[in-house]
Amino acid sequence: MAWNEPGKDKDPWGGGRGGKNDGPPDLDEAFRKLQDKLNGMFGGGSGGSGQSNNSGAFGGLFVIAIVIALVIYGLAGFYQVDAKERAVVLQFGAFKEIKDPGLNWNAPFINKVFKVDVTTEKQYPSRGLMLTQDESIVELPITVQYNVSDVQAYVLNVRDPEVSLRHAADSALRHVVGSTNLNQALSDGRQRVAAEVKQRIQNYLDSYGAGILVREVNIQEGRPPEEVRAAFDDVIKAKEDEERLKNQAQAYSNEVIPQARGRAQRMLEEAEAYRAEVVARAEGESDRFVKLLEEYKRAPDVMRERLYIEAMERVMGATSKVMVDVQGGNNMLYLPLDRLVQQGATAPTNTQTIIREVPRAQESVGSTSIRREIR
Repeated sequence: MAWNEPGKDKDPWGGGRGGKNDGPPDLDEAFRKLQDKLNGMFGGGSGGSGQSNNSGAFGGLFVIAIVIALVIYGLAGFYQVDAKERAVVLQFGAFKEIKDPGLNWNAPFINKVFKVDVTTEKQYPSRGLMLTQDESIVELPITVQYNVSDVQAYVLNVRDPEVSLRHAADSALRHVVGSTNLNQALSDGRQRVAAEVKQRIQNYLDSYGAGILVREVNIQEGRPPEEVRAAFDDVIKAKEDEERLKNQAQAYSNEVIPQARGRAQRMLEEAEAYRAEVVARAEGESDRFVKLLEEYKRAPDVMRERLYIEAMERVMGATSKVMVDVQGGNNMLYLPLDRLVQQGATAPTNTQTIIREVPRAQESVGSTSIRREIR
């Protein structure tokens, strides 16, 4: 039944309806009753008034302390995971879950959280004196770049993954350098050494289950010991000179060989053109001779005279002076062809014209006189 039904004269806090206290319940009285109950639970309440008051105060402080402790416990469980981190949660020492970036809560003293940076690439530098395959000592510094690939394995499988990485890097470097000659380790073989060291480090870490991924292994310039550095510098300089001379010889070869091939090809083409010219000229002369023979058979005298005139024209065309003896006369005809040639660019045309005049003089002086020419 409700406390305010008819026939009820008391409220829940002990006040009578028939009395003068008709207002709301007294909060102080209610809090005092609750305090008395707590004091009774924790051993107080049967003593005198002074002892009862002391016990009540102690109980109130205890309740307040418990409330404050609970608030602190709840606030202590909140934690923030950054965007570049992942959190591994352990419950009573066993793996529970992996938390993504954001605000999270766990129960303190029950769960334990390990936050790990999984995006930042870390570096581990290492260096030391090592013995090569040809029993030479070399100092080869390296830098290993890595990051965390498996958060659970990184936290749980190995006690200290960073130390395991360092041991693996040192072991892999000494193993690879021990199977490499000194010249390769100092010069052109460093890239191969870096690739082999990276592969061997990754194999070691995978066998450990360290959860680390090796991104890159950079090998810096190797240096010999200080006692023999001068000799090594001389060797390196000699190798550089050898490489430079090889490059110069290769450049000269690349320049000379194409020119020689071009000249050879030009000579072959010229020879082919000369052969084609000679063959064509011979074939043309042969055809011309056959046609002249046919014409000679038809008119021998005419062809004989024509051939003679053409031969004289070719011969006299290459002379600079022509003298003609006229039959029955004391004078000799002189043709200054050298001066006619110097008169201008039309000299060959004039020369041909003058030479062609010689057959016309034959009509008056006869063929016997024109055959006695003097060059």
